[in-house]
Order: sequence, then structure tokens, then C-alpha cells
Amino acid sequence: MIRLFILLLPLFLFALSGQVVKISDGDTITILTQEKQQVKVRLYGIDAPEKKQPYGQKSKQFLSNLIAGRSVEIQEKGKDRYKRVLGIVYLDGRDINEQMVLNGYAWAYVKYSKIYASQELKARSQNLGLWRDKPIPPWEWRKR
Repeated sequence: MIRLFILLLPLFLFALSGQVVKISDGDTITILTQEKQQVKVRLYGIDAPEKKQPYGQKSKQFLSNLIAGRSVEIQEKGKDRYKRVLGIVYLDGRDINEQMVLNGYAWAYVKYSKIYASQELKARSQNLGLWRDKPIPPWEWRKR
């Protein structure tokens, strides 16, 4: 019984998977499932610069370089107010949300989760990506 549970555990963790067919920006993608359903996924725990914001296009390009056209697994964390799946994206077992923050292309979205706060501190201390400048957080940019 325990062996069966261990074998099935990945199915419970990653109930959603598919090929990345669109990168909207640095924190939103669309996947195509095996059932040919398109699902919009908002990367959980991070917030990337808006498209017209400094580093917005670089953030989108970095995410695209990581996962465009690739098969990914999504650890679902719920839905947002726009009905998008909130999720942690994994490629070959690697946390892509974490990679966005570690490389300086997204903020840890600590308003909703502190999961990537230490990764942001590391990127800041190394002046990676957007931390080379004095970036305006996207939640402040959207208010303007």
C-alpha cells in the first residue's frame, strides 16, 4: 500500500501538465494539456515586471528561454480572481518560479507568499537582472 502511494504521489503533486504554448509575460503562461485544453497559469509567489515596464520584455524573454515549447508540470495553488490557475511551474524537476526570482527577473510576491523571499535577497545582493537598477515593483507600477 505504501509503495502504491509513493508511486502515485507525483500524480497528486502535478495533476496539471502540458506543453507551454504561450508566454504572456514574465509570470503568466498558457499550456496545452494532453486533452488539448489550453490553461492559463499565473506563476505563484512571484510578480514580474509589466510588459511596458523596464525589464518587462527581458523578464518575458528569460521565461521564454527557459520553458517555451517545453512540457512542464504545474503544482496548483488555487485560482486567482481572473480564474487563472495559480501554480509553481516545474521543468525536469526544477522550480521555474524560483529561477525567475533567483536570476533577477521577478520579485518574490510576499503579499501572497514568502516562498521566494530568500531567493530575491540573493538576486538583489548579486545585482542580477532588474536589480542592476532601482526597479519599481509591478504592484506599484499598476497603481500609476
